[in-house]
Amino acid sequence: MTDKIALITGGSRGLGKEMALRIAEKGACVVITYVSQKEAAENVVKEIEQMGKEAAALYFDANDVSSIKEFVKNFEETIQKKWNVGKFDFLINNAGAGANIPFEKATEENFDWFMNIHFKSVYFLTQQLLPLLNDHGRIINISSGSTKYSIPGYTMYASMKGAIETLTPYLAKELGSRGITVNVVAPGPVETDFNNGSNRDFPDRKKLLASRAAMGRVGLAKDIGGVIAFLCSEDARWITGERIEVSGGINL
Repeated sequence: MTDKIALITGGSRGLGKEMALRIAEKGACVVITYVSQKEAAENVVKEIEQMGKEAAALYFDANDVSSIKEFVKNFEETIQKKWNVGKFDFLINNAGAGANIPFEKATEENFDWFMNIHFKSVYFLTQQLLPLLNDHGRIINISSGSTKYSIPGYTMYASMKGAIETLTPYLAKELGSRGITVNVVAPGPVETDFNNGSNRDFPDRKKLLASRAAMGRVGLAKDIGGVIAFLCSEDARWITGERIEVSGGINL
């Protein structure tokens, strides 16, 4: 993976941060994006630089689909200036946001927000980045265990993640001629600040979720990051079009 370049959307904290660190550990340079946590993103860049690899952080608002063209331009200029290359190798569509909204209280505004962040921006960002993605590169989409088991209040979130899971094998089929693999990783409950830290900061909820997992605990960000790094490795070259659940065996 040495001298490869990865782009991870939403890499300032949580799962995205861990993905960035694990991929950098394997020898790649990393570009992460942030929308509100600029300082946190810059700290991730510093951590990666302390490991002896290079990194950069760029602003990207996945809710603003109209900004994708400008972001792609900024990204291309960044990798050209920093590494003197015009292409990259790994795209990890990780940026996301959560909110628990009962179906009967959901609004069209809520729906559009979830759709823009979790599906529409992923679709068109991937499309516009394809000319910059090297042949034999990797695309990894991030989904959720909530597409497999129902969670009250997650109708919109899970529906958009379900769309991503459908998109993934289609992209794998269309891009296979270029040697590009496309997979989707579906984490189970993980201890991060996602959705107001619901899986980390509420003991009763955490205990309940742990009791439903074969491994007897809620996941940690590091449980996910290593899987993403593996999928970017040469050892994963023959895996494509797959949904890979990383959940410690939740709800088996």
